[in-house]
Amino acid sequence: MNKKLYILFLTVLVSLSCLQVHAQDPPFTQFYANPLYLNPALAGSKRCPRIALNTRLQWTLISGNYRTYAASFDMHVNALQGGIGVRFMRDEAGHNTITSHNLAFMYSYHIKLSNKLSMRLGAEVGFMHRFLNTRDLSFGDQIDDRYGFIYLTKESFDNADKMMFDAGAGAVIYSDVFYGGVAFHHITEPNEGFLGNSKLPFKFTAHAGAMIPIGRRRKYAGEAFISPNILFQSQQSFYQLNIGFYAGKGPFVGGLWYRSNDSFIALIGFQKGIFKIGYSYDITISKLTNATAGSHEISLGFQFGCKEPRIKFRTFVCPAF
Repeated sequence: MNKKLYILFLTVLVSLSCLQVHAQDPPFTQFYANPLYLNPALAGSKRCPRIALNTRLQWTLISGNYRTYAASFDMHVNALQGGIGVRFMRDEAGHNTITSHNLAFMYSYHIKLSNKLSMRLGAEVGFMHRFLNTRDLSFGDQIDDRYGFIYLTKESFDNADKMMFDAGAGAVIYSDVFYGGVAFHHITEPNEGFLGNSKLPFKFTAHAGAMIPIGRRRKYAGEAFISPNILFQSQQSFYQLNIGFYAGKGPFVGGLWYRSNDSFIALIGFQKGIFKIGYSYDITISKLTNATAGSHEISLGFQFGCKEPRIKFRTFVCPAF
């Protein structure tokens, strides 16, 4: 009976692999702690050099869960009248059965619209790598009725190691208090299929929020603040809406979020000097609740200092997490 169930399971997997299955980008709960992944227009938006490191462990109780790691660097360059950035990401699924890598370079151009309003227009180009580890897979033609998996498979995967070009763009508009932006990822819709054609769908992102000081002095460092935010993303038939807020006092920041039909999110962060660290936990509320044990995310950031430019411009004021 167990052998029949196993063969049925493998048959379903092989059947699905022959279809045009469309993938979805890994989500990050602390999206402002991973700014270049959120929107390429944010490259150089803090003016001084910035490093962001992110780790996401999704659905930790499920065997072969998703593990995603990201790192980025960006800064403003006066001679280019804008910011430059580089971003790297690695995504692991199924005990490294499928691994994905993404390397992207971006540039954002700063525009002063008025004394109270600024805009940044950004673009990114890069490469994506997908690898399928077929050595750890099992197929129906390997099974012997008595001795189990003893034969070599005749299945072949000529496209198990793929490299693809990718491109995106974005824009943000902001003042000293309010901000909003849009981003367009995978404009080229690269083909990442291991069997047949499977395009990575175009992804649209819209985000907006405000940094509202609490108190008479309108300064953010050391002052209490509240920051309501909203994030909307769509990719193929996937939709995500995040609604929530951050609140902070001194070096401490907390946050509560709701991700539509998926999870509640709690966040805590600490920021002092050039260093910041944040932790968030996604409490799954979908039908997977009892099986996943939620998702964990940790972010580290370093915001370095630099000399004041000759021509000053407004930096992008947003939550650090």
